[in-house]
Amino acid sequence: MKKRSEIPEDAKWDLSTLYKTEEDFNNDFKYLMDNYSKYSNFKGKLNNAKDIYDFFMFDEEFSKKYEAVYNYSARRFDEDITNFKYQEISGKFDKLSTKVSEVTSFIVPEMMKLDESMIEKFILEKPELELYKREFKNLLRAKPHVLSEDGEKLISLLSNPLSSFEEISSYLCDSDIKFGTILDEDGKEIELTNTNFSVYMASKDRNVRKSAFYALYKQFENMQNTFAKTYSSHVKVNNVNAKLRGYKDAREAALFGGNIDSKIYDNLIDTLHKNLYIMDDYYALKKEVLGIDELHVYDIYTPLIGESDKQYTFEEAKDIVISALSVLGNEYVKDLQKAFDDRWIDIYPNAGKKGGAYSSGCYTSNPFVLLNFNGKFHDVSTLAHELGHSMHSYYSIKNNPYIYYDYKIFVAEVASQVNEIILARYLIDHTDERLEKLNILDSLMELFKGSIVRQTMFAEFEKLMHESEANGEVLTSKFISDKYYELYRKYSGNNMISDSEIRYEWEKIPHFYYNFYVYQYATGLAAACYIANNILSGKEGALDKYLKFLSLGGSMDPVDELKVAGVDMNDPEVIQSAMNMFKDIILEFKNIYEK
Repeated sequence: MKKRSEIPEDAKWDLSTLYKTEEDFNNDFKYLMDNYSKYSNFKGKLNNAKDIYDFFMFDEEFSKKYEAVYNYSARRFDEDITNFKYQEISGKFDKLSTKVSEVTSFIVPEMMKLDESMIEKFILEKPELELYKREFKNLLRAKPHVLSEDGEKLISLLSNPLSSFEEISSYLCDSDIKFGTILDEDGKEIELTNTNFSVYMASKDRNVRKSAFYALYKQFENMQNTFAKTYSSHVKVNNVNAKLRGYKDAREAALFGGNIDSKIYDNLIDTLHKNLYIMDDYYALKKEVLGIDELHVYDIYTPLIGESDKQYTFEEAKDIVISALSVLGNEYVKDLQKAFDDRWIDIYPNAGKKGGAYSSGCYTSNPFVLLNFNGKFHDVSTLAHELGHSMHSYYSIKNNPYIYYDYKIFVAEVASQVNEIILARYLIDHTDERLEKLNILDSLMELFKGSIVRQTMFAEFEKLMHESEANGEVLTSKFISDKYYELYRKYSGNNMISDSEIRYEWEKIPHFYYNFYVYQYATGLAAACYIANNILSGKEGALDKYLKFLSLGGSMDPVDELKVAGVDMNDPEVIQSAMNMFKDIILEFKNIYEK
């Protein structure tokens, strides 16, 4: 593994679009430390046009610097997490963040004292406030769910300790629980961890993945009561918070920020129930290709086709991605080229660099992409995926004022998945290599299984747990595990044996602490499938609608933004079309494989 200093400069992201010098960064950090207390100057004054406008101006100036400082320090930290300088800066920023949260806790309750007629009057007095009309509308929408100033301050102070359940679970999973050792494919004894578990579950050696499966879940069985208490406490806090704020339930509270109708959530689950027979086809195919009589849980993560030996240079990956995405038009490709020319991307792994991949940025700079490129097909797909996020952010920043540039999580995965699907279809259509086609189709099937079927199962489990607790059920380890196991068997179909140990899998899923977040993986991929299919089939107006969607930022509710792209998430056909695509991909794989 190379040191950071050994990576060529042209393979690193260029953070000078955030700050040209360290001095500039330090000056902005100092500004934040010196000025965050000025928020309190507006306390008791957010009741007239002038002071409200002055508040918005100060808040925008402060927030832009706040985001830039965070992004610069976070990007530097991720370059090498062993760098003590940025560890310290990250810690200082966390403390600043807590102070900002405390000093701004009065704002929303005070704004809530306004009514529609007062706001209209202020806009007449100060026409510049017209820009904030949507912001006012959202504040008024939330009015029934905001507590008094003292209540909001109390919740703000309690938010940190009451959100510690995920952290507790993470420490248990990733640090405190010891899973013992297993023998790897070479007969070497290795320590099993929650982190490397997925590697051994994908092993071609059935004995390796079987021993990993039993070793891991034995320890989760031993810890079931601790995890049950941790998770049930999290569910109770969600239900109490929803009740305090006057929501119907915790799910409505979680969906409220994006103005998402609960019917979309239920529609997802209901449509999946009607299509679970597809999992029978998928697991029958998996069993056939793996050549086993019985398919167990410890078999399902093994790739059907061994990873291709084909290697891609980054230049080749870049050319492939640009060629594949040329279907999105000349303007899109011209803007996409900037990501490469202007060094938005940190390409290769180095010692201490954060693992995985992401796209991140802020209003005052271009987006940045972190990769750990190793030259496999997965890395090419990841490049397309993260650039989908980046282009969405780039167009959102370019076309919106600061207050409306940031899009909601509900639409956050759409652009990335559109790119991934277009890339996969491009590569399948542009290769004659049978194994390469099968490898790509296998990865697509895994995408559908993991992002739609599995995440919908998680969404149904989360809904069931919160409803059960609210109705007086005690969430014991037995109750939670039994309900999880019932759902797991239901979503796995008839051609896979759901080993009883999987009943404890819920203990290791961090997303269950994200408050009704997971369903968006499924709705996002379904929307992306719908859009990509329309573009690739040449449907009239589909591309223009999609490019318009990318430019909307947070200027509309996310469901309405998707309607601009030609996708109505209230229509079950959107989810159904994604499941039809999953079915077609299974059939396409089967036909190529049998030949």
